[in-house]
Amino acid sequence: MREASIAFLKYLISEKRYSPHTVRAYRSDLEQFREFLIETQNKPDPVCIEDITKEDIRLFLGGLIRHGMSKKSVARKLASLRAFFNFLMKSDLLKANPTLTLISPKIEKHLPEFLREEEIITALEGIVENGDSIAQIRDKAILELFYGTGMRLSELVGLDLNNVDLTSGTVRVYGKGGKERILPIGRNAAKSVKHYLSSRAEFHPFQGNRALFLNRMGKRMSSRGIQNIVKKWLTRVSEKNKLSPHVLRHTFATHLLDHGADLKAVKELLGHASLSTTQVYTHLTMDRLKNVYRRAHPRAESV
Repeated sequence: MREASIAFLKYLISEKRYSPHTVRAYRSDLEQFREFLIETQNKPDPVCIEDITKEDIRLFLGGLIRHGMSKKSVARKLASLRAFFNFLMKSDLLKANPTLTLISPKIEKHLPEFLREEEIITALEGIVENGDSIAQIRDKAILELFYGTGMRLSELVGLDLNNVDLTSGTVRVYGKGGKERILPIGRNAAKSVKHYLSSRAEFHPFQGNRALFLNRMGKRMSSRGIQNIVKKWLTRVSEKNKLSPHVLRHTFATHLLDHGADLKAVKELLGHASLSTTQVYTHLTMDRLKNVYRRAHPRAESV
């Protein structure tokens, strides 16, 4: 199993072009399953992939649930194992897929958190009001890009200077699986990015460093660093528990739909593979419309 896992992970990197974070998650899931087989199911080490049964996988997942793991996490581990065995089948390394008839745990869907329009506007305007340091100029550009494009955290972290074209008002991002998207940049976001670029040299970037956003050491900003920046400014306007870059992504999508944007267009902007993933935002907008209706219509109480 160890050799098969290595081949599978190489496939994810070279063929699927998954991010290092995603590949680490797959590696961790496979290693955890391998240890379960050896320690609990008394499989010999090294584990032979042909000896793995559907019952082994079912017991593995059931044990995770009994030990308090969330259904969402268990479903992800099953997805990892399913992808692994599908790879083995396609590579003619296995004759039968033990995950074929296993059903993923049913996950309760939670509506994504988002900010009201007045909250995000206050947050963006507040960055300037609190000073005009190079760090704040950068922070404003970061928040404007998140809210103005709906890009993911990993996509913003990976931005290079040549990914931004202020002349055409676009930014090129590379999403899941390395898929490229060209996103429009609004006037305010473009203005903030242009302001930051005029001062970027003050971060003293290392020679040849093409990263768009730099930290105080002149290096590409990390995911954690950007998360801290977003949380810092959003806590000034909201008391929500999870004030992350993903909240800005949700806010972007929700506000677009609130103002009449086409669902399919929002799907393309977000880089979703399926329209069903984007449809969660219609629940948010419909709930808000219902609340407005109940407050405003004289005969709404009976509905």
